[in-house]
Amino acid sequence: MSIIKPFKALRPQAQFTKQVASRPYDVLSSAEARIEARGNHSSFLHITKSEIDLPENIDTHSQEVYDRAKENLTAFIKRDILFREDKECFYVYRLIMNGRSQTGLVCVSSIDDYENDIIKKHEFTRPEKEQDRINHIKTTGAQTGNVFLAYRNVAELDDMIEKCVQTKTAVYNFIADDDIEHAVWILNDTDTIHQIETIFKEQVPCTYIADGHHRAASAAKVKKTLPADKLTTGANYFLTTLFPASQLQIMDYNRVVKSLNGLTLPAFLTALSADFDIEEMGNTAVKPAQLHEFGLYADKTWYKLTSKPGTYTEDPIGILDVTILQDNILGKHLNIQDQRTDKNIDFVGGIRGLAELEKRVNSGEMAAAFSLYPVSIEQLFTIADTGNVMPPKSTWFEPKLRDGLLTHLIYE
Repeated sequence: MSIIKPFKALRPQAQFTKQVASRPYDVLSSAEARIEARGNHSSFLHITKSEIDLPENIDTHSQEVYDRAKENLTAFIKRDILFREDKECFYVYRLIMNGRSQTGLVCVSSIDDYENDIIKKHEFTRPEKEQDRINHIKTTGAQTGNVFLAYRNVAELDDMIEKCVQTKTAVYNFIADDDIEHAVWILNDTDTIHQIETIFKEQVPCTYIADGHHRAASAAKVKKTLPADKLTTGANYFLTTLFPASQLQIMDYNRVVKSLNGLTLPAFLTALSADFDIEEMGNTAVKPAQLHEFGLYADKTWYKLTSKPGTYTEDPIGILDVTILQDNILGKHLNIQDQRTDKNIDFVGGIRGLAELEKRVNSGEMAAAFSLYPVSIEQLFTIADTGNVMPPKSTWFEPKLRDGLLTHLIYE
């Protein structure tokens, strides 16, 4: 069963909340982070993307960057921008985007659960991305990036969290620059904390990483590499926010390609017709309405592609649209065998909309774009339960948690 614990969060003083809260470090380039934090000396990006305070040609993986992150974190505490909770608490975190809300429980989860597959994964991780967060955590002593976990709904827990939202006063409540509303409540009474821990122990057999595989893997490896004199209780856990499955929305994760592998567009469409029914849609953007339906945009024209029978298998991986795209288009006709490393492909999160696909093709940067139907949360659960791994860039979750609101310190 799942082990979660309350923790003493490092968090902003209320008057600094909006200035501190920043988008996750891994959705921004260094250049974007510099722009976003410009003029805001309280932005948490000074800690998660500390290269913004160093020369632009700095190696972002150099120890100097991690040392600056530690210096900035210490300075935030000394300036009383951040303070440490004096009691272990659970936190309730609600996000509202476009009128749709999702509410989760912020806690620390067991690294033993991660290693014993009670916390289930569905993606491979990349060593260089892991090492970046390992260095950041070890140098700062802080887990600044939240791991987004999902679990199958438990009515009793749903009711407790809803009661908290309805009866307590939020310690933070603000609308970020992207119009997403963020609110945080504290759960600190002993009985409630015990009840929640017990529910997870007795009624939640496992949780699932929705977003944050690298953050979770890095936390686990930090624990293994810490010398005995630094292996504190805090290092046995990592920062997580757990959301019930019914509240989650997975968005599409689309693809753009630089070239058609020497094919003209007519020749490419002819090749695709063996595996897809093709309908020309003109300038009407194709947002797939069901599984096994795809949009193709090239030469200022949209096409709707529908998979023909026999183009996919019924196993958990084979039935995914990202697999169908890879097997019947990217690999078969464009010679893209590894989406992680091939320079001919890039990825566009659904939050950017289909207009972003059109923009990148119309600019001449890309030759074609593909829109996909999003993976469902049940598909994600099935793949993780069966020990399978999704193809890269299969899921895009929105809205995203803000960094800086709640940080877990691993050193006492």
